[in-house]
Amino acid sequence: MTAPIPFLKEVDGSISNASPGRRADMLRKITDLFINGCDEFTGEDISVFDDVIIRLAAEIEQSARALLSRRLAPLRNSPPEIIRVLAFDDAIEVAGPVLTQSARLDDKTLVEIAKTRGQKHMLAISERASLSELVTDALVELGDREVMINTVDNFGAAISDTGFSTLVRRSDGDDTLVELVGSRPEIPSPLLVTLVTKASAAVRAKLEAAHPMAKAEIQLAVTEAAGRVESRMTSTLFDYTVAMATVEALQRSGKLDEAALAAFAKSGSCNEVTAALALICNLPLQFVERAMTRDRSETLVVLARAIGLSRSTVNEILLLRAKRGFLAQGEIVQRLARFDRLQSATAQEIMRLHRSRAQINPSIPR
Repeated sequence: MTAPIPFLKEVDGSISNASPGRRADMLRKITDLFINGCDEFTGEDISVFDDVIIRLAAEIEQSARALLSRRLAPLRNSPPEIIRVLAFDDAIEVAGPVLTQSARLDDKTLVEIAKTRGQKHMLAISERASLSELVTDALVELGDREVMINTVDNFGAAISDTGFSTLVRRSDGDDTLVELVGSRPEIPSPLLVTLVTKASAAVRAKLEAAHPMAKAEIQLAVTEAAGRVESRMTSTLFDYTVAMATVEALQRSGKLDEAALAAFAKSGSCNEVTAALALICNLPLQFVERAMTRDRSETLVVLARAIGLSRSTVNEILLLRAKRGFLAQGEIVQRLARFDRLQSATAQEIMRLHRSRAQINPSIPR
């Protein structure tokens, strides 16, 4: 089909003398003509329509431009230049439909709009059925909270490592955003680990469920974040020479077991408990010491579950910590509840990760 070019030229000739109302009426008829035959028009036909529609739309009211935008936005081969003009319109009522739907807008144009127009324009872009990494990089860097949430919640949006890094940085103190970002299956593991340290316990549990393969790394990240200040220590708090000699002797004789550990705890021998745990868990002494002395650390519970200690022995160790002032008495019940919930396999995987990191760089306290 060939567009009725003579008719369009006739319209084109009368545009300059038409009132805004007459222009709007002409625009409606020309748009009807285009929509009815758009699947059969050639590129040259579309170009003619494009030129006429742009001229007609130049001085019409906002409501008429908004109607034009709504009608042209869903069309696969809509006139490209008028689509661009509509997309850059300051009024979101005009720009919104094409920003959300039109296939005529390329990534470069969308990024330009994100950089030069307001948050409402970016919000409309974030609702597109698909978004490239180039566009989402701009949205998550420049957009407000609503734009970020909309972008992350759009699973047709591809997010680059740079985009995820930006989202992790901007999610501080926002559990909703943390949960949405962390729930994306393609988030790089290191960024997921960083993200969970920002999350509340409730959100952390959801992220663990969303990434079961990374559960151990998540829990390890939380443990390390809680003790980051203590991790800068380069020496132990106490002299473990005698305690280490005692437990090493038990180990050589095959008597370093849970019964010996429980006996040390009941007798108040904190250094011996620490040294024994270090040997049984095959972890650096400094690491285990921090697990024993850090007030709210969950590491000790993880280690206890990983090596198969009974609840009663864990209770004795926690009581010892409380007597030494390393743990509030009221925390014991919470720690035991955590011990009851923790799966052995998860605890063993976390301990394996601790060992692996200690072997990579044993000079860094873990």
